[in-house]
Amino acid sequence: MRTFEIHRPDEGLRAAIQDRIDNLNKPKGSLGRLEELAMQVCLVQQTLTPSLAHPCHLLLGGDHGIEREGVSLSPREVTWQQMVNFTHGGGGVNMFCRQHGFRLRIVDVGVDYDLSGVPGIISRKIAPGTRNFLYEAAMSEEEMDTAIATGAELADECLAEGCRVLCVGEMGIANTSPSSIWMSLFCGIPLAECVGAGAGLDAPGIRRKYEVLQAAVDGFLQAHARYTVAEVVRYFGGYEMVAAIGAMLRAAERRTLVLVDGFIMTACALAAIRLCPEAQDYMVFCHSGDENGHRRMLEAIGARSLLTLGLRLGEGTGALCAFPLIDSAVRMINEMNTFSHANITKYF
Repeated sequence: MRTFEIHRPDEGLRAAIQDRIDNLNKPKGSLGRLEELAMQVCLVQQTLTPSLAHPCHLLLGGDHGIEREGVSLSPREVTWQQMVNFTHGGGGVNMFCRQHGFRLRIVDVGVDYDLSGVPGIISRKIAPGTRNFLYEAAMSEEEMDTAIATGAELADECLAEGCRVLCVGEMGIANTSPSSIWMSLFCGIPLAECVGAGAGLDAPGIRRKYEVLQAAVDGFLQAHARYTVAEVVRYFGGYEMVAAIGAMLRAAERRTLVLVDGFIMTACALAAIRLCPEAQDYMVFCHSGDENGHRRMLEAIGARSLLTLGLRLGEGTGALCAFPLIDSAVRMINEMNTFSHANITKYF
């Protein structure tokens, strides 16, 4: 698998950044999380005058073999139907990208449908969906390597246009299933506490989903008394999820801010962090949804989300909704007067 050389941001500027924040014409600490965000963005970009220029959103699509086991309320054809809908501008992701000025790239990395002739969809298909991990690994080592490399290449394409903030979203029916398993195995949390309703399963549906996923995990553990992070990623992941890992890691390697959406993208971020712990410094965790266990997954990596809106659409929409807060943090440090410049006596 491709390796990434990721370094934590240089802390040499921290004191100067903090001094700048503390001398803005406001009580010290009065802008709370915005001040923390400003510090993070400044450290990532190594500047006192950060920029969120040319924000880009990658929407990655892929299907999952485990969907055949009835673990999702929605059938797999919804994946390709929604991908086509996105090209017409009719999805939630389209609306929020327009609202916040993100360039949207819609990418087929593993949808079980021929989308090659659809204008507006970038074709990077690895295979028409993963295999059913109840019986075998979702993908081969070569396919996993290709997915990681594809995500990294997509990030590079965004950065070549001057992108300073990368957002990643997904479209893939049943992808809460591998997300739940990754959470369980990477965080040491019982699977029952990681499995939720996904797109809207009722209680019997959730029970069925749990039983299928537990059987898959049991089979994996019987064959892998010891396992690596990469083996878990390959055995259970979707192509869109593994490509997201590659995009996140490459963005961090190139010192670019990464916006992390809800449950599924947090699971991808978790996998990326387990592969390269330094990548977390470049991530902003944007939304905590209602999916069972999401807050526990954030707690396991010591992360806090910016928003809790009850969203469960996916597509990266929670991260896009949080972008104005990050924009406000950057505007704060760039546009607010200091006490000395405004001729105001410090009052704290």
